[in-house]
Amino acid sequence: MSVWIAIGVTAVGCYAVKLLGLLVPAGALERPLVRRLAALLPVALLAALTAQQTFADGQGLVLDARAAGVAAAAVALLLRAPFLLVVAAAVVVTAGVRAMGG
Repeated sequence: MSVWIAIGVTAVGCYAVKLLGLLVPAGALERPLVRRLAALLPVALLAALTAQQTFADGQGLVLDARAAGVAAAAVALLLRAPFLLVVAAAVVVTAGVRAMGG
């Protein structure tokens, strides 16, 4: 399969998914369960992506400097630090652990 065929199939698939979303009746989107799921889905996806990027390396699990950075960010969040300080804490701790040989 050539790259252009894959790009075309992906474009058509994305358009079809978008069209299906537009065809859903408005009444179905107003249900409380659907609203709750729509509110929680981005958080769950972001948490899964963060976990995968932090603890995965190819096919295996890894515990390295990235985990220390995420732990520092979690502590900063528990202390209700501003977002930029949370990111800065994660960066500084990750860089420090890597500099110490981790």
